[in-house]
Amino acid sequence: MSFSFMNPAAFFLLLAVPIFFVFRRIGFLQRVSFPITFADWQGYVFSWNDKLLRFASALSTALTAAAFLLIVISFADPVIHKQEPVYTTRGGDIILVLDTSPSMAARDIGGMLRIDAAKQAATSLVQNNSGAQYGLVAMGSEAALLIPPTSDLEFFKSRLMELRLGEFGEGTAIGTGLSAAIFHLASSKAPSKCVVLITDGGNNAGEIHPETAARLAAENQVTIYAVGIGTSGSVPLDYKDPFTGKEYTGYLDSSFDSGPLEKISLGSGGRYYGVENLPALSLALGAITKRQSVAQNYYLRNVNTQYYDEFILAAIVTFALAWLIRRFLLKEFV
Repeated sequence: MSFSFMNPAAFFLLLAVPIFFVFRRIGFLQRVSFPITFADWQGYVFSWNDKLLRFASALSTALTAAAFLLIVISFADPVIHKQEPVYTTRGGDIILVLDTSPSMAARDIGGMLRIDAAKQAATSLVQNNSGAQYGLVAMGSEAALLIPPTSDLEFFKSRLMELRLGEFGEGTAIGTGLSAAIFHLASSKAPSKCVVLITDGGNNAGEIHPETAARLAAENQVTIYAVGIGTSGSVPLDYKDPFTGKEYTGYLDSSFDSGPLEKISLGSGGRYYGVENLPALSLALGAITKRQSVAQNYYLRNVNTQYYDEFILAAIVTFALAWLIRRFLLKEFV
């Protein structure tokens, strides 16, 4: 990534500032004014006596100068250049199965809710591994495929962040969630296919047993990775019911048997990861990506992002602030 100006000659406009002051100094340019005498005040030169008003006057001048500088920068056409890979061969398909049961509202992952930590780690995973296609299954008492494997990573991240706790019920239907993901991966022609399950509890809902889903995964060459998130013991919980809006706070007795998750993971050629903090969660997802990595052909595409509009807007806002200070605080007619 690099930064440059497409029209650097615009910076010559900055020379107008010293030229203006020189001309003012020699009397070539004079401020237009209309003197009105209300009384003879013995010829004293006007000055601000109040410290706040003196500061406001100086601030207004500084803001005006800053607005002019921002305008010059915008005319210089600032651009950020970066290169993005464009893949010409297909990578792996990864479907994230995320537990949205109320227990994921426990606040024990670095002060974050478990589901928020999972979302953050998954977002970082996607940003750093753009070669794969990602899908999303939300799991509660029921499960639904929200996004089939897609290369539109911005859409994936947006839908992931919109997930709300409890919107798919208050249970944990692991077998149903896994089956929904495996069903959509079964017909995929991707060279690598896997399901990443993030949950904080055992299966307690749904009509499909997790081991049945694990056998289905093995039959369709789909690897299951299970991530058990959360600490053991009494942990604080902040949950808001998505349907009633009622908020619940208290403590959750957090504990579950990781054995079943280990069994379904190993049975499909995957692994189980127990995580109790955000770094461990990020490492686990990174390790899964490495295990499922696929060599891909690609070329680099240059992408230029211009910031002319942003600097113009900043200049307008800055100049408006300077004008408001002079008009309403200093009572000047400008």
